[in-house]
Amino acid sequence: MQTPALTVTGLGKTFTMHLRGGIQLPVVANTRFALHAGTCTVLGGPSGAGKSSVLKMLYGNYGTSAGRILVSHRGREVDLAAAGPRTILELRRETIGYVSQFLRVVPRIGALDIVAEPLVERGADRVEAARRAGELLSRVNLPERLWELPPATFSGGEQQRVNIARGFITDHPILLLDEPTASLDAANRDVVVEMIAEKKRAGVALLGIFHDTEIRNAVADVTIDVTGFSPARKAA
Repeated sequence: MQTPALTVTGLGKTFTMHLRGGIQLPVVANTRFALHAGTCTVLGGPSGAGKSSVLKMLYGNYGTSAGRILVSHRGREVDLAAAGPRTILELRRETIGYVSQFLRVVPRIGALDIVAEPLVERGADRVEAARRAGELLSRVNLPERLWELPPATFSGGEQQRVNIARGFITDHPILLLDEPTASLDAANRDVVVEMIAEKKRAGVALLGIFHDTEIRNAVADVTIDVTGFSPARKAA
């Protein structure tokens, strides 16, 4: 059997509310699942169930309170939950890509350069990176007249299309998707569904959050109900 691209075991997250006397707020506990190449796994459950927290732990944005996140990286397994900052940055550069709900970039940088940047950081030729960035921006229907402008001036939907192009431009073997279609119209949602299908055909292991039921049904090979790992539910 093929080794999973990423395996989560016993993963838990508890937030400490320092401004409220150190109250402990458990979000998820004993979370476990595996991601496999060529499949899209979707985190299900209501708002507040901990879906985004799980995704952020898998990208190293949140520290873990318990458990392991084993990532297949450079031919070996690395526990991201125990990794230092340098290793986490290496994993992000080479192995784990991420498309967030919000575009956070340096002001005054044009959209084309923002999309091309992940390729340049991985050593790609700037001209080739810009060409590929232009292809993706065209595909998500961002008008060429906007490519040289900073996305801070764009609408929410336009910013999200830049975000999607930037996230999909690399060949990371693992790709995390946090509501990538939330701000998009129907035509561009369809584009993203096809882009996800192409990533699966290329052997990428995807994990996503999609509140749109139609989109979720279109892309999901496996659905994980995060409420099954909710401490509140276990106590009920």
